[in-house]
Amino acid sequence: MPTPFLFIGLMSGTSLDGVDGVLAELKADGRMQVLAHAFEPFASEFKSTLLQLNQSGPDELHRAALAGNGIARSYAQVVRTLLQQTGRTAQAITAIGAHGQTVRHRPLEFDGSPTQAAVGYTLQLNNPALLAELTGIDVVAEFRTRDLAAGGQGAPLVPAFHQGIFGQSEACVSVLNIGGISNLSVLRPGGHVTGWDCGPGNALMDHWCLTHTGEAFDRDGAWAASGHAMPELLASLLRETYLDKAPPKSTGRDLFNPAWLQEHLHAWPTAQPADVQATLTAFTARSCVQDVLQHAPDAQSLIVCGGGALNSHLMGLLRQGLPGLHVASSDQHGLPPLQVEAAAFAWLAFKAVRRETASLPSVTGAQGARVLGAIYPR
Repeated sequence: MPTPFLFIGLMSGTSLDGVDGVLAELKADGRMQVLAHAFEPFASEFKSTLLQLNQSGPDELHRAALAGNGIARSYAQVVRTLLQQTGRTAQAITAIGAHGQTVRHRPLEFDGSPTQAAVGYTLQLNNPALLAELTGIDVVAEFRTRDLAAGGQGAPLVPAFHQGIFGQSEACVSVLNIGGISNLSVLRPGGHVTGWDCGPGNALMDHWCLTHTGEAFDRDGAWAASGHAMPELLASLLRETYLDKAPPKSTGRDLFNPAWLQEHLHAWPTAQPADVQATLTAFTARSCVQDVLQHAPDAQSLIVCGGGALNSHLMGLLRQGLPGLHVASSDQHGLPPLQVEAAAFAWLAFKAVRRETASLPSVTGAQGARVLGAIYPR
């Protein structure tokens, strides 16, 4: 491989807004520089298809296979855009790291045999073989499954990457990624890293906003800011048992979905939509704040990435709940919020190609560190 190495990272998260991609230059020691970023939005019909596939339905195997093809084509378009932006050729790229679109995540939920631990499953829609065919570039995909096979949660995947770009030698730093689901990485001096999914990020807020305003998301949290959080509803949401589980833990739309929300809203049939939005935003903030206070009381700063970092109302609630911490967007630490996860998958592809472990048992609970990802040659 040439030095430095060029990798593309592609991420379509639980927010289901589209595909973020970066073209990054990596040195042999793992240091990274992002050279370009591109975004390809999902069409509303395709987003609806992906949302439907988060739940059981008729002919779902067929629909999932076709959706995987659609994901690969959206990914290929982002790759083409990145190459055009930078004037690079496909031959110059070592590999693409393509996460796929998570539609089910059920780790460790099913009984094992008397001699083997329980192993659940995780499902990311994709067609990495098609992506390799369309781009002429090696593709690394299926990052979660090996960790699950080793008894882990398979998620979150990004804490090791967070350590590499945000970790400090003399201070504890927390990194909060707020996508559809929120996940927290705690980076302590000496390289000890923990991480887990806190709970909902933007998923419930986006659903409620689309339902009542027709907008895909609450831009800058303005609609939530116009309402008033409902204390009793907030308390009901915070009683969700997942929030009290000790790490390692991970979750997704399998739990935090519209049906879950509707169960909690039954007692408030006349609630004003803006007040519900304010409560959902407070719920996301409070679940994250509680985890920082409980599991990272020694943290000196909180770095926020993902779409939630662009919601100033949500950021204000985080600062209000964590007055002793410096809460700032990852943009202030050298990497814009919407590039962090895509950059992580470029880094994960780099690790896979070099056959280097990228999982952290301290994060996922697996039996040991594993090389993550399956390689599909061009």
